[in-house]
Amino acid sequence: MIGRLPRIGDLLRRRKKPTKDGSIVVDAARKATGGKAKTRIIMTMAVFFTIYSTIAGRLVYLGLQNPDMSGGPQSRVTASRPDIVDRNGEVLATDIKTASLFAEPRRIVDADEAIERLSTVLPEIDYEQTYRKLKSGAGFVWLQRQLTPKQQADILALGIPGLGFRTEKRRFYPSGETSSYIVGLTNIDNQGISGMEKYIDDQGLTDLQASGLAVARDLKPVKLSIDLRVQHVVRDEVATGMERFHAIAAGAVVLNVKTGEVLAMASVPDFDPNNPYNAQDKDRLNRMSAGLYEMGSTFKSFTTAMALDSGKVTLESRFDASRPIRIGRQTIHDFHGKGRVLSVPEVFIYSSNIGSAKEAEAVGVEGHREFLHRLGVLERMQTELPEVARPTEPKVWKQVNSITVAFGHGVSTTPLQTAVGCAALMNGGYLIEPTFLPRTVEQAMAVAKKVVSEKTVQGMRYLYALNAEKGSGKSARVPGYRVGGKTGTAEKVVNGRYSKEKNFNAFVAAFPMDDPQYIVLTIADEPKPEKPGMGATAASNAGVMAGNIIRRAASMLGVKPDFSHENGATLVSYQ
Repeated sequence: MIGRLPRIGDLLRRRKKPTKDGSIVVDAARKATGGKAKTRIIMTMAVFFTIYSTIAGRLVYLGLQNPDMSGGPQSRVTASRPDIVDRNGEVLATDIKTASLFAEPRRIVDADEAIERLSTVLPEIDYEQTYRKLKSGAGFVWLQRQLTPKQQADILALGIPGLGFRTEKRRFYPSGETSSYIVGLTNIDNQGISGMEKYIDDQGLTDLQASGLAVARDLKPVKLSIDLRVQHVVRDEVATGMERFHAIAAGAVVLNVKTGEVLAMASVPDFDPNNPYNAQDKDRLNRMSAGLYEMGSTFKSFTTAMALDSGKVTLESRFDASRPIRIGRQTIHDFHGKGRVLSVPEVFIYSSNIGSAKEAEAVGVEGHREFLHRLGVLERMQTELPEVARPTEPKVWKQVNSITVAFGHGVSTTPLQTAVGCAALMNGGYLIEPTFLPRTVEQAMAVAKKVVSEKTVQGMRYLYALNAEKGSGKSARVPGYRVGGKTGTAEKVVNGRYSKEKNFNAFVAAFPMDDPQYIVLTIADEPKPEKPGMGATAASNAGVMAGNIIRRAASMLGVKPDFSHENGATLVSYQ
């Protein structure tokens, strides 16, 4: 039978041996052992404290730094954008999901082999750049953004370790080239960089994306004033016209004179926003709002309106155009001079440079400059589209400047501004800045500025209709739609001199002339004769394009044909 086990205390007491100083040996040993253990515990705690303090400090430090972009893409690359739609709800731009290829270099076994196999699916891949990425040792690198579904499937089939895909949002433009300059573009990160896409970002979308609040379901579509049907007609006609008349460029705009809404605007050459490889080429320019040109005889609309509005000239006034005007080294001729005294309507329909110069003389240099600024054609245009050029004019206006500007030389402005100025001469005398967003007549009148009198408007309507009946505007006439307008054929400046071989042609049309609703302005840059022996003036190209646009688009714009009058001029009277 096992007895009771002795306790540790009893054993220790049995081993007590008195020392000379009366201390006990076992107590000293116990104290020494206990002291060493305590020291070890303290040292262990100190080591762990140091380790954890270092880890915590490092975490705090990293938390205060910018996020490591090598660890993954920024969230903004997949930020949503609102749809862009035309005035009827047709989609012009929308987000679609797409796959982007990334790599984790630390998991890539053989970079050379990986690139070689990838090139079978992505032949355009840059070998050296990709090799450097795969050998960088980073945690994350992009290899190719925005792949097609087939490319993604083919890469998956390669089975290369260390590659992966991330779903992103990409902008898709269903209408392609049709409205490219208006709608604009986004970059690889889905940020607007031109056109209305950039305008939308500038209105606060970028801030929403940065804050993570740009959620697709919460973003309402942005509706434009554009009518996609009319836009298609305009783009088709200017593209056809550029080829038909052998021009280096062409363009057109359709403007509502009552609201300032741009219903359509196109400029060619253009680009496909779904594949904008050539969008930065030097000939890819929205010539309607970002191109500056001497607008030639279309400016005679402003000269005649200025003269009538001044009260110093009436439609019954007459000017001697029998001899050229000589001023300094310059001599002003008429293209097809009549060699006689002309009435104001004759000055307009015969497009007399001499008569227009004398109209400007009747008003005076300062009055001339003030009128063009009042009409906005020499001011920087205010509209939503970012691509807007600032007009140019002489720093100091002299008599010679006023004379040349009277027939459209010596100042440069944009075709869109010219259309806006002409709209003021048709809509009752109100300057309304153009807009690419829907606007009612009431909203337009709230921002409109009265620039000419009602009597001046009546006179200009009469002259536009008369010119379509008897003058250079005949080529733009469309049966039933009462079209009026004015041509402009301007010699281009080449190496500081006016060229006899290169013209910039324009035609500004208004319809229906009994109560104008729309302005159509067309341009042809350096057109050539359509066929040998034919002319290349504005009437034979820009006027033809304007007539074709009106013929195809008028019914879409809600203008009903009226065949009760054969001649537009009989619909308009001047009192």
